Amino acid sequence: MYENECFGLHLRLQLLLSNDCSAVIGLYSTAAKQWGTGDDCHGDDTTDDSSHARTNVRLLEMRASKLEEQVRELTERYKRVMADSDNVRRRTQKFVQDAKLFGIQSFCRDLVEVADLLKQTTGNLQVEEDQRLAQIKDRLQGVFTKHGLMKMSPVGAKYDPYQHEIVCHTPAEGWEPGTVAVVKHDGYKLHGRTIRHAQVGIAVMTQEQD
Repeated sequence: MYENECFGLHLRLQLLLSNDCSAVIGLYSTAAKQWGTGDDCHGDDTTDDSSHARTNVRLLEMRASKLEEQVRELTERYKRVMADSDNVRRRTQKFVQDAKLFGIQSFCRDLVEVADLLKQTTGNLQVEEDQRLAQIKDRLQGVFTKHGLMKMSPVGAKYDPYQHEIVCHTPAEGWEPGTVAVVKHDGYKLHGRTIRHAQVGIAVMTQEQD
């Protein structure tokens, strides 16, 4: 409405200044042309503002999309870093625990040799001395148990190369072939880990048994 008023005011002013009808027609034509081409009081400000607004919206949408992609990438990287950190932490904890449990492994190997000597000495002493020796053995076994050191009891069990070392074969009289029939040298485990294999004899079938 404001543009129409401007156009009418401009036209009436030109009519007052001219008495020539042809001039009036020419002015009207000129004014109409100016109006048609947008040469008025405001021009294309509204159209330009709308165009700029749409352009800004598109730019913001593109920027938001790019930021979302960056957030996704950073989130994935963060998850991977946290997973790697957890793995390192678990491995470190396992290493520390193993160090605590098995740090005395060499010492335990030396102790079981002392137990071997005590076992060999049994039966060669007087009754009083033998009782004293039995007390020492019991006390030593208590120390073993306290620190997770256990003597294997493989007789009757299936042969296991991770626990047993075959030193002989014996006829399977009352034993299933392939099982441990006799223990020649005690084996030991520290917290379930074999620190010394048991030297054993394995039961086998003989020709007479066939």
